[in-house]
Amino acid sequence: DEGGAFGTIRDGEVYQIKGAPYSLFDLLGDGALVEQHKNGRFITLRLTSSMYHRFHAPYDCRINRVTFIHGDVWNVNPIALKRVERLFCKNERAVLQTQLATGEALTLVPVAAILVASIRLHFLGRVLNAQTKGPVAFPCDVSVRKGEELGWFEHGSTIIVLAPDHFEFCNDVTEGTRIRAGQPLLRKPACASRVSEPQ
Repeated sequence: DEGGAFGTIRDGEVYQIKGAPYSLFDLLGDGALVEQHKNGRFITLRLTSSMYHRFHAPYDCRINRVTFIHGDVWNVNPIALKRVERLFCKNERAVLQTQLATGEALTLVPVAAILVASIRLHFLGRVLNAQTKGPVAFPCDVSVRKGEELGWFEHGSTIIVLAPDHFEFCNDVTEGTRIRAGQPLLRKPACASRVSEPQ
């Protein structure tokens, strides 16, 4: 993955690049979930077309809901991120709501992009794409272990990770640098437990 924008969620806003904020509500479509991440942390991970397109659980957690949001498939490269406002809120995406063992919310948002035919999620046994009909909210109760494969993109795209407010970024997380599978992204200051890069 390539590390993109990251930081603290302020007033319900995050940003796709510096100076280009967007509303967390517009991304998630769920006011209660936005409230759970109030003052939390976010990090955007971009998978280019040449990268591994599977994504894995960044932490031991329980997935309790997936919401698929229909939309466009804009390119998510740096040029598009500068030109297209609120791009991540316009593209098709899946909102994976999870809880850590402590009950804290950790949310993953795989975002579709140009040439992405679908987002495949193993634990749902479904392919989510423009042809997805019927319900778009899938309640579930699935425990996953850190590193377990959750699904994959048909092509490179982006995953946005939302974590609780008391998590801290690890020192080697910077914008524009290559992040390796399993590399720690966030940690709780009081203990050694870490959230790793989910690709």
